[in-house]
Amino acid sequence: MMNWKYLIMENIKLDGGHLSLEQLNAIFRTIPQEMDVLDENDRVVWSSMNENRLFKRTEKDIGKTVFEVHPGHSQKHVKEVLDQMHAGKRKNISIMITKNKQPINISFYSLHNEHGKYIGCIEVTQAVSNLQVKGSKLRNILNVLKKH
Repeated sequence: MMNWKYLIMENIKLDGGHLSLEQLNAIFRTIPQEMDVLDENDRVVWSSMNENRLFKRTEKDIGKTVFEVHPGHSQKHVKEVLDQMHAGKRKNISIMITKNKQPINISFYSLHNEHGKYIGCIEVTQAVSNLQVKGSKLRNILNVLKKH
């Protein structure tokens, strides 16, 4: 029988260090970006499950193809990008959309193993209305000084 308490306390060795499973889950619950990881067959193998998600995912979405979790109007474009990633012609793409009058950035990054073989894709989505260019230095200073 597997000792789950030991497994949870076990550190996961990563490039650059190690994290516990508890820390890793806390990271993905905390950061405001949502992430979906696809395997080499374009199936969802993991989704961040946090309160910041703009496009809801559930455990039932794991194992579905990316086309089953994206709306019909975007499927053609998603397929084009993934076909280019599979063929090694594209490493990433970022697009801007508007949802509920809110600007959203969606980035796709091609994933490769240490031998350069395509192993999947990560989609990172983030609301960007709170990010600004004009006046950003002053805003950054005020945010640092602001007590939460």
